[in-house]
Amino acid sequence: MDEKEILTTQPAASEAVAEEAAAQPEQAQAGNETAASEHTAPVQQAPAQPEAPAETMADYERELEASFRKINEGDILTGTVIGVSETEITLDLGYYTDGLIRLEDASDDPTFSLKDSIKPGEKLSATVIRTDDGRGHILLSMKAAADVLAWDRLKELKDTQDNVTVKISGVTRGGAVAYLEGIRGFIPASKLALDYVEEDDLPNWLNKSLDVRVITAEEDGKRLVMSAKEILREKEAEERKTRISNVEPGLVTEGTVETIKPYGAFVNLGNGLSGLLHISQISQQRIKHPSAVLKEGQTVKVKIIDNKEGKLSLSMKALEDVAAQAVEEETFDLPQSEAPTTSLGSLFAKLKL
Repeated sequence: MDEKEILTTQPAASEAVAEEAAAQPEQAQAGNETAASEHTAPVQQAPAQPEAPAETMADYERELEASFRKINEGDILTGTVIGVSETEITLDLGYYTDGLIRLEDASDDPTFSLKDSIKPGEKLSATVIRTDDGRGHILLSMKAAADVLAWDRLKELKDTQDNVTVKISGVTRGGAVAYLEGIRGFIPASKLALDYVEEDDLPNWLNKSLDVRVITAEEDGKRLVMSAKEILREKEAEERKTRISNVEPGLVTEGTVETIKPYGAFVNLGNGLSGLLHISQISQQRIKHPSAVLKEGQTVKVKIIDNKEGKLSLSMKALEDVAAQAVEEETFDLPQSEAPTTSLGSLFAKLKL
């Protein structure tokens, strides 16, 4: 092969090589795309996550106000209960830290239980006794706040005469002790029940719950006096009214003379019922005073003659009228020997009275 031929063939070879080289990247790219397609085909695209709402200054308003708030000892704070244990209450005060109320700062009542009396979500007011209890919390006292707030509530209860339920936690010679709004109160023995409660019976009232009303609330002297008697009287009167409404006039019964007044006597009919035996209904004879015929403790037979407005009216005279009529009717004696044709006039002439 001559030199000319060599020069002629070299460019052709070079062009083939170049074309091959140019084709290789395209083939590689196509291969890569195919491989990538094969590799990614089974993978599903993850759903788009919702964007978080944009925060504004309003979201930090509570914290911002709290940062400028100054709390001092003696302040009364109100918070929401977020935790209760046997020994302490945790309050959310809307502040940078929580408030704590220890059992000894909750109440003077020895029977008071945090878990039984306080529930999460309740609102409580308490006085700041330390701004830092050593653990970064604000130490609070319900007892201290009670001295400020409770008497207002107790005075309100005295004015409204609303019923409240208390539990007797102690007894003394003259009555019982119970706590209301965290304040030690007294229920006299004469106000525990309808009748006076004797000293020997007072221990039986321990731990009993009963409805009472505040009758004395003096903050200066720290005097809180309560009574159950008025409530019991009202209940008894209501029950008595119901029983009386079921009593029908005309009923004859026995009763015991309880008290004698110038205008008549009150007779106990039993079952919590009593009625008035007016002086005009005691006897057929006119008397100046009921004691002329009756005495206290005497058993008498009476007839119920009226039932109005929850009151029973009684009569002994009405029974005398009935007895007299019965005796008169019994004395009629029709003659057996008379013929049926006897005249009516002659028949009445022979009646024995």
